[in-house]
Amino acid sequence: MEKDLGREIMEMRECYRNGNTKPMSWRRSQLQALRSFLQDYEVPIFRALNLDLGKHYVEAFRDEVGLLKKSVNLALNDLKRWMTSTGAKLPIIALLSSAELVPEPLGLVLVISPWNFPLGLSLEPLIGAIAAGNAVVLKPSELAPACSSLLANTLPKYLDNQAIKVFEGGPAVGQQLLQQKWDKIFFTGSAKVGRIVMSEAAKNLTPVTLELGEKCPAVLDSLSWSFDKEVAIKRIIGAKYGSCAGQACISIDYVLVEKSFSSTVVDMMKAMIKTMYGDNPRESHSVARIINKHHFLRLKNLITDPNVKDCIVFGGSMDEDNLYIEPTILVNPPLESAIMTEEIFGPLLPIITLDKIEDSIDFIKKRPKPLAVYAFTKNEDLRKRMVSETSSGSVVFNDAIVQFAADTIPFGGIGESGMGKYHGKFTFDTFTHYKAVARRSFFTDFWYRFPPWNNHKLELLEDSYNFDYFGLLLVILGLKRSRKTFHVN
Repeated sequence: MEKDLGREIMEMRECYRNGNTKPMSWRRSQLQALRSFLQDYEVPIFRALNLDLGKHYVEAFRDEVGLLKKSVNLALNDLKRWMTSTGAKLPIIALLSSAELVPEPLGLVLVISPWNFPLGLSLEPLIGAIAAGNAVVLKPSELAPACSSLLANTLPKYLDNQAIKVFEGGPAVGQQLLQQKWDKIFFTGSAKVGRIVMSEAAKNLTPVTLELGEKCPAVLDSLSWSFDKEVAIKRIIGAKYGSCAGQACISIDYVLVEKSFSSTVVDMMKAMIKTMYGDNPRESHSVARIINKHHFLRLKNLITDPNVKDCIVFGGSMDEDNLYIEPTILVNPPLESAIMTEEIFGPLLPIITLDKIEDSIDFIKKRPKPLAVYAFTKNEDLRKRMVSETSSGSVVFNDAIVQFAADTIPFGGIGESGMGKYHGKFTFDTFTHYKAVARRSFFTDFWYRFPPWNNHKLELLEDSYNFDYFGLLLVILGLKRSRKTFHVN
């Protein structure tokens, strides 16, 4: 298989070198085909996401299919503008010149997608890579087999098979792919695997985008009005349990509240969970299932830890056969416990109490940089401090996860939560090299850019670089005497 894989990749590289993927007509045709795929296979996609993760079709549309349709339409509408070169200025010393930035594809790129949003996080980077004119290999996660199979068996019916391929398989296939030469690797997944990807990429000096995660905190201020509190709780509960049952890199990992407000928060959260999911969430069909037994047992261990289980104030029931874990709330689990040191990636929500909400800033700063910080507050000073004193991929005030749906702001991490960014034109940019092109006339030169050197030429160069065009003119006309008296040699 390794030989066939390598041969196919060589053929794809040759396809790219022949220029097949660069014309706007090719890019547009592939994006239109992707749009047709999303329309034609909407119901099978819903079915595959339900088989792999137990996602309700409404959640599947909101978080994956709907966002993908929006992204592909944006790329089609803006492709010409994205592909257009932009002018740039050159310094006056390069008289009678012009410059531009010419967007060109990186080449042959590899996209490795995760299991938690197996369609969305496969096709979102694929859209940008195609729009940028690249040849693309997509490696979907074997942990979401229904979605992986759907992509592998249906995309070839729509897309150019010489330039875009889907390779299914487990870690062995992933390792074989990483050993190939790529012009870009785009990886979404865990920090552990991200380190492996980066290590393999370094062997060929291949640039990487890593979309990872870390523990995303939500800071919940006491707020003034009961309406504001209810809205904040609804958005927290919806973001935590209503998006792949918390199996999302931008899911709220824990909540920071003041001690005096904590009991009110817990009571409101309990009521909101019942409002959204009923008295028996297992029967609501609105809570996704855990991806597999391995992750189920990992989550089970987090809340059956003897130092943690007494902290559970709501939920905690589990059904291993159906990979179901009830939406669960914990209060003040030990900070050194696994649930507070590892990314949870599941429907478990610790609440940590603080003496005052301003202490949340130091709490966040002492931990690895998260993909997102969510702060529910009307305190403008706290907002300013949250932006200026904490570091994260994004900061969202008074909501959670909504930033993922935006095309106009970049999505990506920092530090342990990843590197690089995408969404909208940022995805196009991620898979694009902006080549600098400069042009000059043969007509004239400023003599002072060439040896032999003297203090007069130093004066002229200084005025040129400082954009002091009037001073430069005076020196050239002999109306301004040089102030430079250096004698270094």
